[in-house]
Amino acid sequence: MLKKIVLIIIILFSVKIHSQDVAFTQSFLVPESINPSFSGIYQTTKAGLLYKNQQWSGFDFNLNSQYLYLDDWYPKLNSGIGISLMNHQETFTNYALKQLNISWAYDVQFNYDWHFRPSLTVGFATKDFGFDNLLFEDQINIYQNIINSNTYDPIALGENSRYVDLGASFLFNNDNHWIGITLRHLNRPNVSMVAQGDISLDIFMSVHASLELPIFRYNDDSNTFFITNFIKQAKYNRFDFGFQHVYDRFSFALTATTNPLQTSDQSHLITSINPIIGMAWEGFKFGYSYDFNLSKIGGNGGISELSIVYDFLNDKECFGCPKY
Repeated sequence: MLKKIVLIIIILFSVKIHSQDVAFTQSFLVPESINPSFSGIYQTTKAGLLYKNQQWSGFDFNLNSQYLYLDDWYPKLNSGIGISLMNHQETFTNYALKQLNISWAYDVQFNYDWHFRPSLTVGFATKDFGFDNLLFEDQINIYQNIINSNTYDPIALGENSRYVDLGASFLFNNDNHWIGITLRHLNRPNVSMVAQGDISLDIFMSVHASLELPIFRYNDDSNTFFITNFIKQAKYNRFDFGFQHVYDRFSFALTATTNPLQTSDQSHLITSINPIIGMAWEGFKFGYSYDFNLSKIGGNGGISELSIVYDFLNDKECFGCPKY
């Protein structure tokens, strides 16, 4: 019970000070999840799902995140338009975040090989703590031996918080490489759950890339990529890097998650090692990954991720994406 009480305090404090975005290990397999400029990049209609389950055995609770998206290409506008839904929930307190995003990406072709794709994103989000069992002092009526349903405590949490979220992304790509930058929460929306509170959401920045290594290509069905993703949001930072090998319909990758900008002497440099496998079949792409936790936070629990993507016109070649 003490662990659960401490956990609630940690969640309240961390959400108030440093609200963090969800980071997916398989962002290079479903790049729309990290960079909306990928909307319509394949000049076809695509839909996909990312599911992440994070288990903290030391605290006996889970974090579940789902990312769904649909995007299409509009040749008359020379643009891709995408719509996505993010759902994030913590199972013990029922804290939940739901956000619907609409993205517009415009394609600028530099030359025969390279493209530049700027994009804008507008999101509509709602946060709900779900702490229905919290009891404040002014709710206790000792004279009538009853519990009042309402409270006037100034720190009482509201039922939810709603806000508009603005973002921008940029992508440079050709058939074999892509390099991107994503900025979220540019308008610094107020995410406070306290009545009349004012807490601005920290700007999220991601710099990411997938670069083919031709030296490792031994036939037309094989490719090897160096993949990387650096994330910074307030004091939180994460740097993923590794390699992906593609052979025919199959993909194999191994990445490491690190904490390069350590804020204390007890911070871990390498927090997890993440093997990822993928397979393509009849327009579908499937991926599975498991993050092996190397830090001492939350016990020995790991993180599982599952991705499913479907290309409605899978006969078209997709540029700037892993070919598997």
